[in-house]
Amino acid sequence: MNKVIKKIAIVGPESTGKSTISKQLAKYYNVLWVPEFARYYCAALTSECTLQDEINMFHGQVALEESILATIETEFLICDTTFLTVKIWSDEILGETPAIVLDALRTRTYDFYVLLDVDLPWQEDPLRDFPHLREHFMGIWHKELKALEANYVVVGGIENRLQNVIDVVDEFLKR
Repeated sequence: MNKVIKKIAIVGPESTGKSTISKQLAKYYNVLWVPEFARYYCAALTSECTLQDEINMFHGQVALEESILATIETEFLICDTTFLTVKIWSDEILGETPAIVLDALRTRTYDFYVLLDVDLPWQEDPLRDFPHLREHFMGIWHKELKALEANYVVVGGIENRLQNVIDVVDEFLKR
C-alpha cells in the first residue's frame, strides 16, 4: 500500500520569502522540502528565457519533486513554489503557457497552498525583475489558485511571518 503524502506549497510573487520560509518550515517540522528548480536554471541562463526554457523548468521542478517524494517517510512535504510559477511567468513574459504545463495543472495537485503576501520589503536579487509589480502578481496568484479551486491561505507579517505560516500549516494538518 502506497503512503499518501500531503504536499504543502509555499507560493507567491517575487521577494515574499518563499525559499526562506520553506527551509524554516522543513527544519521546524523535520520534513524534507523541494527547492525551486527555476532559481538554479535561471542562474545558468545566458540569454533571454524562451518557451523551451519554461518547459525545461517545468520538467525540472516535477523531476525534483518526484525524486524527493520517492525517498520521503513523513506525512507531508514542503514545496518551495510549484510549476504553477511556470504558467504565471510564461503567460506574463511570453504571452502563452506550454501545453504540457496546462495539462499537468489539473492532475499534479497540491493539498494546501500558503500564498505569501507582498508585505515584506523588496530584496534585490539578480534573478528578480519586477519590484513595482508585486501587487499585480499577487492578483495573478489569487486568480490562478482560484481557477484551480485550490485550498489556500494568504499569510503575511514581517516580524512573525514564520509563526503565522506555522499556525496555518498546523491548522491544515489537523484536518
